[in-house]
Amino acid sequence: MSRLERRPEPSRRMMLASPLLAAVAMLLSGSVLFFLMGQEPLYAFYVYFIKPWTTLYGVGELLLKATPLILCGVGLALGFRANVNNIGADGQLTVGAIAAGAVALYFDEVQAWWVLPLMLLAGALGGMLWAAIPALLRTRFNTNEILVSLMLVYVSYHLLSYLVHGPMRDPAGFNFPQSKMFSDAATLPLLVEGLRVNGAFILSLLAALGAWFFCKHSFAGYRMQVSGMAPAAALYAGFSEPRNVWLAFMVSGALSGIAGVGEVAGPLGQMQPSVSAGYGFAAIIVAYVGRLHPLGVVLSALLMSLLYIGGETAQIELQVPSAITGMFQGLLLFYLLAADLFIHYRFKPRMRRLPVTSGEQA
Repeated sequence: MSRLERRPEPSRRMMLASPLLAAVAMLLSGSVLFFLMGQEPLYAFYVYFIKPWTTLYGVGELLLKATPLILCGVGLALGFRANVNNIGADGQLTVGAIAAGAVALYFDEVQAWWVLPLMLLAGALGGMLWAAIPALLRTRFNTNEILVSLMLVYVSYHLLSYLVHGPMRDPAGFNFPQSKMFSDAATLPLLVEGLRVNGAFILSLLAALGAWFFCKHSFAGYRMQVSGMAPAAALYAGFSEPRNVWLAFMVSGALSGIAGVGEVAGPLGQMQPSVSAGYGFAAIIVAYVGRLHPLGVVLSALLMSLLYIGGETAQIELQVPSAITGMFQGLLLFYLLAADLFIHYRFKPRMRRLPVTSGEQA
């Protein structure tokens, strides 16, 4: 028999190596899976992981998918560093999209430069408002923010469905559950003509850079990190836990809301029954693969975006099921958690205690 024993504090090199080990293990498991599905593993990997990069349009789609993952992942990483487990980024993204869509439809006839900044502000405030609910319930009633934020995701889905089937539905849209197309003033500018990647990608990089500066050079960032790593020390130092909870939820809600604006004012261009492909949930994996570091989140978001685009390409060319994308995401998180387990703990055999004889007792 053996038991787990905590190792000494792991080195930074080991912590950075674990995502790479998880990615390699994911690829090895994927090769076995492709073989069992009757696919040639090397060609399947080429279609899944290499082909999306071979065209300019494919690169644009990768950056487009990475944008909401970066925005949501950076906000979640800040919260996780402070031991604030916000699982509701997808709901905050959805409410941010609703708030921005309401502004775009209200000023539908206005062609002015301030419409788009107003949408971004409304999206950030909408995400913050939705994030304020679990923050308030945790700080005031000590409720579990994981359950509350997760439940609110499905409430936001139903709210969006009600609006696109009712008040926001296009009266000239043949009864389809969608709004009018947004005006040019209410859409994000494209970065490259002919590609769908837009200005939201620049905002996501600025958000990651700002989060890095916040964590590295601000007292509030230091306070949040101490609260996550050593809650007892933070309490002794007089750091306010409710303040950290509110700050984590507000930043995450604002960034997730802006991600929602990037969807409805970007590739969608209107309100639809669904504005997210599960980006808020995938951003949880992105945050942990990026080691809760804002710049690491950017790299892990690109990897996760590749899993999305590669899954779509493999589905078309290899005729594999669409669930292959979710499987690779799950494998990546599973192997990352397993690598972290063996980094922080080791197996130590239990010493068998021999029975004491009567002669030895004497």
